Amino acid sequence: MGNPLYDYCIVGAGAAGLQLALALQQDTFFSSKKILILDPDPKTANDRTWSFWEQGEGLWDHLAWKTWEKARFISPGLEKSYDLLPYRYKTLRSADFYRYATEKIQKDERFTWLKERVEEVQGHHPVTILTDTGTRYTADFVFDSRLPPEFKTGEDEYCRVWQHFKGWVIETEKDCFDPAEFTMMDFRFRWKDRCSFIYVLPESSRRALVEFTFFSPVLEEQAVYDEMLLRYIRDFLDTGPYHLVEQEYGVIPMTDFPFHRYSREGLMKIGTAGSWVKPSSGYSFSNAGRFTKIILENLRNGRKPHKGILSGRHRKYDTLFLEILRSKNELGPQLFEEMYRNNSIQSIFRFLDEDTTPLEELKIISSFSAGPFLDALARKTFGMRR
Repeated sequence: MGNPLYDYCIVGAGAAGLQLALALQQDTFFSSKKILILDPDPKTANDRTWSFWEQGEGLWDHLAWKTWEKARFISPGLEKSYDLLPYRYKTLRSADFYRYATEKIQKDERFTWLKERVEEVQGHHPVTILTDTGTRYTADFVFDSRLPPEFKTGEDEYCRVWQHFKGWVIETEKDCFDPAEFTMMDFRFRWKDRCSFIYVLPESSRRALVEFTFFSPVLEEQAVYDEMLLRYIRDFLDTGPYHLVEQEYGVIPMTDFPFHRYSREGLMKIGTAGSWVKPSSGYSFSNAGRFTKIILENLRNGRKPHKGILSGRHRKYDTLFLEILRSKNELGPQLFEEMYRNNSIQSIFRFLDEDTTPLEELKIISSFSAGPFLDALARKTFGMRR
């Protein structure tokens, strides 16, 4: 007997795949659907930290590691604190999210969750999924979070800037942090001329995640992150003795690569592979929640699942910003300083959420120096990149 036919198959149990699975589980419209989840990872480690902003209470508040109502931006020319309300900035530890999702899904007989790696997805209606065990599964529709091989070659005209970072959770012997305020960006401390900064999430007065982050077209050796974290903690935080509790390292693509074009009949790319990472900021967790709602609404109404997911207007802004970070990376701190100096934090959040009107967008765009964007526009328009 062959494998059973599933209504949906979710390839990859990350933030996107699991938010989609949980939403399908909780919507009565899909109560009769059979859903397969495939991912080789056991999803038990705390392998990343997700942060996002939202107004009021949210779906994941009960899992939040910490929530803040105040933020700080620091650069050589600006030091400013912001009252975020009505927004709050929230952080989730992936281990907590994985644990919650695993418990919810594994109790539901409609779901089959297997630790197998997907090697190939073929055909449509039904779709055939081949895994590393040699097993074939079939589904009416596949939500696929695997990056297309073409992205990894880099042999095209699209920008590839990486948000790459290393973070330490430290505990100090004395009070060093204000747990009511986190540091969004601190540009006083940079690696060479790269767009690099420190990000600080304090859980308490003696415990915080301190992260050194790059927005740059090239990665660095691990020793660079360690050196910069050591120096920042010593010279800027003045913690005295501290204990290293845990570490995290990550690389997130900030790119205008058209991942969504790799969706087809019977298959939709999701997560990073579906262009769900905001190209100009690297944020993705809240996008996964927002896009999941659109997918379910589309499915309920007989529309293609991807309809209305991406904003072409905002992606054009992202493309220009990425081109600056690719070709003139040293200008990054200046541009972020201009954005935070000349706009309210609420306006910035709405803009990054792609929830602004053209008039609001014009106001934000006009707060930047025009030169770098005109140069980027020329490069993109006339093929001057190479």
